[in-house]
Amino acid sequence: MVFSQKQRQVLTWWRPGSPHREKQAIICDGAVRSGKTLCTGLSFFCWAMCSFQSRNFALCGRTIQSVRRNLLSELLPLLERMGFRCDQKVSRNMILVRLGGRWNQFYLFGGKDERSAALIQGITLAGALLDEAALMPRSFVEQTAARCSVTGSRLWFSCNPESPAHWFYQEWVCKAEEKRALRLQFTMADNPGLSDKVRARYASTFQGAFYRRFVLGEWVAAEGLVYDFFDESFVREVPEGPFEEWYVSCDYGTSNPTSMGLWGRKDGTWFRVKEYYYDGRAARRQKTDEEYADDLAALAGGRPVRAVVADPSAASFCETLRRRGWRVKKADNQVVSGIRLTARLLKSGKLVICKGCGSAVREFGLYRWDDRAAGRDQVRKEHDHAMDEIRYFAATVAGKEGRGGFVAGIVERKAF
Repeated sequence: MVFSQKQRQVLTWWRPGSPHREKQAIICDGAVRSGKTLCTGLSFFCWAMCSFQSRNFALCGRTIQSVRRNLLSELLPLLERMGFRCDQKVSRNMILVRLGGRWNQFYLFGGKDERSAALIQGITLAGALLDEAALMPRSFVEQTAARCSVTGSRLWFSCNPESPAHWFYQEWVCKAEEKRALRLQFTMADNPGLSDKVRARYASTFQGAFYRRFVLGEWVAAEGLVYDFFDESFVREVPEGPFEEWYVSCDYGTSNPTSMGLWGRKDGTWFRVKEYYYDGRAARRQKTDEEYADDLAALAGGRPVRAVVADPSAASFCETLRRRGWRVKKADNQVVSGIRLTARLLKSGKLVICKGCGSAVREFGLYRWDDRAAGRDQVRKEHDHAMDEIRYFAATVAGKEGRGGFVAGIVERKAF
């Protein structure tokens, strides 16, 4: 394999003769597809097997599934070709690794939420690798660091940038020297396996703060309009001829507006051909679940709708639809990753808003990031009803097509 200069620095920082040998941690942050994960994982295993015998190590991701998918699926075959013997104990979430006469155990952990810190308590570690550390709660990362109590233990971090107010940026990236950590910032140019064509494709996919984070590798705040690229050029006529498939997406409100969109697929593109938008507060009359079900049926207009994608919190309305014979699909309601995916699908032309969807077009021009949310990306809870149901459809239906393709692949790391 060919490695860039920065990747070689990751691979060798712990070796005798390295000017960084006395560091206690390494932080690799920056752009997506910049080659951080593979070289960090390879270096971690080589260091562990060269430095220790019969010790425990931790491989951490947001979930154990993401550790297997994002890190181990590519890394373990490479290690095997290098002479490592990797025996996976799937039921124990552990990998027994042998090299020469040495062996060590590598345990898999998921740092999904505040409860995850309890999962790693009690174990004594000689080192830990935390992939996508910025997606993990602070309590889990700090508990993992506390478990590394063996003499000579070290920490390895990789992540994509988030807000500059994020705790990981404040406590680790900004304090790298204080914590005796080597910080290396990656761009796509640091991945020799990425062609200019692929780099250009990624650059055209992201927008706003996400472009600066995931293409330029900068820690910047999300601010202003969420879909700042959206204008009238994204609004098109409903195409003529038959559609291949139909869905309805729905954001249900009691005191807040209810928004529904009718989606039809044609030649690989999803068109939002019609909408329903009702603001009970403005109309001074709240509708019942049965009335909204009637309105949904009118929106569908007798078309063979495959499913209604709805906010799972609208339990009573979903049950009303099921009783009427509709198939209801629980919406994926991860907000920020859903916004990124929706933006990519819109910019790539896979999602199209049609003329006649005036409420959706209006909300695209009003939907904003909340600049009062410290340390995290958060949207303002206003002008968001059509935005929510469009995101539900993108994340639950449109973005699921062609798993393993470009759009699906670049969203998966951030969705777990």
